[in-house]
Amino acid sequence: MSETGSSPEHAPDGTAYGDGPGEPEHGELGDAEYAEFMELAAEEGFDLDEVEGDLARAGHGPLPVVAVVGRPNVGKSTLVNRILGRREAVVEDRPGVTRDRVSYEAEWAGRRFKVVDTGGWEQDVLGIHASVAAQAEFAVEAADAVVFVVDAQTGATDTDEAVVKMLRRAGRPVVLCANKVDGQAGEAEAAYLWSLGLGEPHPVSALHGRGTGDMLDAVLAALPDAPAQTFGGGLGGPRRVALIGRPNVGKSSMLNKLAREDRVVVDDVAGTTRDPVDELIQLGGKTWRFVDTAGIRRRVHLQEGADYYASLRTAAALEKAEVAVVLVDAGETLTVQDTRILSMAVDAGRALVIAYNKWDLLDEERRFYLEREIERDLVQVQWAPRVNVSARTGRHMEKLVPALETALSGWETRVPTGRLNAFLGELVAGQPHPVRGGKQPRILFGTQAGTRPPRFVLFASGFIEANYRRFIERRLREEFGFAGSPIRISVRVREKRGRKK
Repeated sequence: MSETGSSPEHAPDGTAYGDGPGEPEHGELGDAEYAEFMELAAEEGFDLDEVEGDLARAGHGPLPVVAVVGRPNVGKSTLVNRILGRREAVVEDRPGVTRDRVSYEAEWAGRRFKVVDTGGWEQDVLGIHASVAAQAEFAVEAADAVVFVVDAQTGATDTDEAVVKMLRRAGRPVVLCANKVDGQAGEAEAAYLWSLGLGEPHPVSALHGRGTGDMLDAVLAALPDAPAQTFGGGLGGPRRVALIGRPNVGKSSMLNKLAREDRVVVDDVAGTTRDPVDELIQLGGKTWRFVDTAGIRRRVHLQEGADYYASLRTAAALEKAEVAVVLVDAGETLTVQDTRILSMAVDAGRALVIAYNKWDLLDEERRFYLEREIERDLVQVQWAPRVNVSARTGRHMEKLVPALETALSGWETRVPTGRLNAFLGELVAGQPHPVRGGKQPRILFGTQAGTRPPRFVLFASGFIEANYRRFIERRLREEFGFAGSPIRISVRVREKRGRKK
């Protein structure tokens, strides 16, 4: 099939992008700091438009999320390709091609957002079809707005009615897309979809681009300027803490001990908790919102039923949190699953605290070997604060608050551009990048484009190897702290333009 309007400078319906409200143009930099940074870029001969684009991409933080859902074979992936302006999602003329949630970055009218393609949602299905439906439901839960795609030629089906019920439970803003409307006659058929009770149906032809511009205008109107999953600290609300870990490591016991009541069910059988449980807790003179989650098992994609849904909800709770407390059973050998869960928290960009639970049950020999395991297996997260606690007895629970505050402080730390570049100059002079292929790439300048987590953009004269990037991160931590927070480092390599004389 042919696609029109595929140029990134043009909208899905072929028209040129217009100006519109969007994220701050230069990340979290103030005007003076931004001017200083751009002056450095000009001195080094970089294309300033490209530099500004790199800075904006690195500094925008989380983008609003639009989930595209509907029953199988209504044209969801075709619509996603139309929104993107390129053929990215796999499209085939049979139902069930898309199974997993797949997200892409899109832009319309000057605003960027993430669009999530999902598999077809069906009710009362089993096996892989149930897993596909669960992934679609999770996409809706994590989204800021939903595009519900219905086949206008077929009209509303019983499955479409069931999707409507699911969307109402989720409570997200919904834009109704009446797809496969290729002409005036089809608009009359689209009008029948008012019966779904979701407001105005937007007649669209995802294949040809007809009506997609008006539909995207409605999507932007439904989207918040920033994601709805805002964090509590900036508004003075309670900070959100997710308790995550393997099954049966004591997450529910810890929540009960912190809450001073039996808030959640605790049992020796692993997997007692299925749904995330929120609780406001007074700790260290502050109010915190702790979220107990289901244990994250191995091979999530092979799970079925309640366990599968529980894993998806745990991932959603982590996305909404500011800081993750990863519980580890100190009495057992660290497992691959423990390190995978730690990586999951780091990849989500959350502040991190590691709590070694059941510490009261350890003897001296186990404590000795645990230290060796930590040095060997957790070298990638040595920057995370560690606390040794007992959820059963409440031992050392008071140490949790300083660890949380340290991690959140590192997560929100910002380094001024001038100080950062002075540091980079000393670093490059003291330990330059190794020579490769007769060339020695240099870091020319950089800036911190954002926080929560800290995000740095470095501009270099050549490719910077992974080992040297890790060296930069280690030195950044030694110089500026960032305890308890992952760090994102982006390196941009540009050809030098001819300098003006």
